[in-house]
Amino acid sequence: MVIMKVLLTAISGLLMGLTTAPFSAFYLAWIALIPLWLFIVSNDNKYTKKKSFLTNILINKKTAIAFVWGFAYHGFGLFWITGIHPMTWMGVPWLFSLLIALFCWLFITIWGAILVTVWSIIFRLFIGKKGTIIKNNYWEAIIRVIFGVAIWCLLELLWNQGALWWTSLSYTQSPNNLIILQLTKLSGYSTVTAAIVGINGLLAESILVYYQNKKQFLLLFFTSLIGITALHLGGIYLYKQPLVNNVDKAINVGIIQGNIPNTIKLYPEGLRKAIEGYTTGYKKLSDQDVDLIITPETALPFNLDYIVNNSSFYRAILEQQVPVILGAFGSQNTSYTNSLFMIDKTGDVLSRFDKVKLVPLGEYIPFEDILGKLINRLSPLDSHLKAGTTDQKFNTPFGQAITGICYESAFSEHFRRQAKAGGQFIITASNNAHYSQIMPAQHHAQDVIRAIETDRWMARATNTGYSAIVNPKGDTLWISDINTYELHQGIIYPRNTRTLYVQWGDWLTFSLSIIAGILWLIKLIL
Repeated sequence: MVIMKVLLTAISGLLMGLTTAPFSAFYLAWIALIPLWLFIVSNDNKYTKKKSFLTNILINKKTAIAFVWGFAYHGFGLFWITGIHPMTWMGVPWLFSLLIALFCWLFITIWGAILVTVWSIIFRLFIGKKGTIIKNNYWEAIIRVIFGVAIWCLLELLWNQGALWWTSLSYTQSPNNLIILQLTKLSGYSTVTAAIVGINGLLAESILVYYQNKKQFLLLFFTSLIGITALHLGGIYLYKQPLVNNVDKAINVGIIQGNIPNTIKLYPEGLRKAIEGYTTGYKKLSDQDVDLIITPETALPFNLDYIVNNSSFYRAILEQQVPVILGAFGSQNTSYTNSLFMIDKTGDVLSRFDKVKLVPLGEYIPFEDILGKLINRLSPLDSHLKAGTTDQKFNTPFGQAITGICYESAFSEHFRRQAKAGGQFIITASNNAHYSQIMPAQHHAQDVIRAIETDRWMARATNTGYSAIVNPKGDTLWISDINTYELHQGIIYPRNTRTLYVQWGDWLTFSLSIIAGILWLIKLIL
C-alpha cells in the first residue's frame, strides 16, 4: 500500500513537471497536486500519544511521500542543469565534470523537495490530533484549503529570498496559459500559485468525502469548478483590456543573437567570432535606422575599458552613432561584474547595470572559505564576480529601463522594484549557451510572467536563443530560433502604468498568512 502511494505520488510529481516549458502541458497543474493532498490529509497514520513528535509529524510515510512528490517535480523540471556537463572546455576532467553536474542537480532538486516536505509538516500540524476546528465537512475542507494555500505561498515567498529559485508552481502556466497569467498583475506569481494549490485542494477534499457524504462532495466539486471558471474569466477580462501604446514614443529596437558556443566563448576563436559577429550585426541594424541595439549577456566577454580602446565594435558605435546596450564585464575594485552598459550615440557610457542575482557555483562560490579550493574551477574567470546593488537605475535615451541579466528573470521582486522606481520597459540579456533547449524555453517562460506582472513591453536578447519581443499581455510577437545567429528589428513602447502588484507587492501571501495564523490560533483555543 505504501509503495503504491509513493508510486502514485511520484507520477503526479512528474505530471507537474510536464507542465513546464517546453512540454507546456499546463492543464495538468490543476490536478497534479491531488494525490499529494489526499495522502497528506487522509486519516491513516493518525496522531497517537504512544508516538513521539518525531514519528507523529516529522519522520513518517507522509513526510516521505511529500519529499517524493517534490523530488519528482523539481527534479524533472530542473534536469536541464545537468547540461553544464561536460566542462572539459574549462579544463575540468570529464568524470569530475559529471559529478559536479549531478551534484548541482541533486542539490537544487532536494532544495525544492524540502519546500514541499516542510509544507506537508506544517499542514499536518494544523490538522492536528483533534481534527479541524469546525465540524461541518464542507467548512472543514474550505479551512484546510485556505491554510494549505497560505503555507505554500508563504514558503515560496521565503524560498524566493534565497539564491536558489526557479520552479515556482506559477511558471507551470507560462507561456501557454496567458489567461490565468494575467492574474499576476494583482499580486505577482503568488496569485497563480495560490490558484493552482487551491483548486487542487478543493478537488482532493471532494474526493475525501465522496463515500461519506455525496452532498458535501457535490458542494466541494462545484466550488472547485466555480473557482477555476471564475479565475479564468477574471484572466480573460484582464487580457481583453485595450493595450494603449504611445506611438510617438515607440522604440525601434534591434536585437543581435550572436550564437557563440560556451566551449569557445572565452578562447581566441570565440573572442574573435564575438567581435566580428556583433560588429557586423551592429552595422547592419544601424543601416536599418533602429533607435536602440541590444546585445546579450557578456556578448563581448571583455572588460569595458578593453572594448573601448581596442575593438572594432566600439569604433562602429562612433561611426554609426546608434545607442547600444552592451553586455560585457565591468570592474569593481579587484573583482569583475557581469554588466550591461548603456552606450549612447557618442560612445559615452550613459548608465551601467551590474547583475544582482548571481548564479551559485557558476558565478560565485557559496561559503568560499570552505568550498573555494574544492570547486574553484567551476568558474571560467580568474576573479569571482561581484553582485550589484538593488538600488540601481538603468537610464537610456528613451527612458528608464527595467533590466534583468539571465538568472534574474526568475525573481519577480527584482523587476517589480525597478518598475516601481520608474522603469518603463524591460530589457533582459542572457547567455544560455551551455544548456539544451529546455532551459531557454523555461527562461522565456519566466520572462513572459515578468512582462505581465509589471505591464511592460520586453525585449529579450540571448546568445543562442530564445531572443524575443513580448508585449505586456505576455504575447510573444517574435521569437528567435535556437543555436542560430540572428538579427531582428522590432518595436517596444515605454509605459508608466502601475499594476496592483507593482504598487503593493505580494499582498496576497501576507493576507493569506494572517488568515492562516488566525485560523491556527482559533484551533488552538478550541
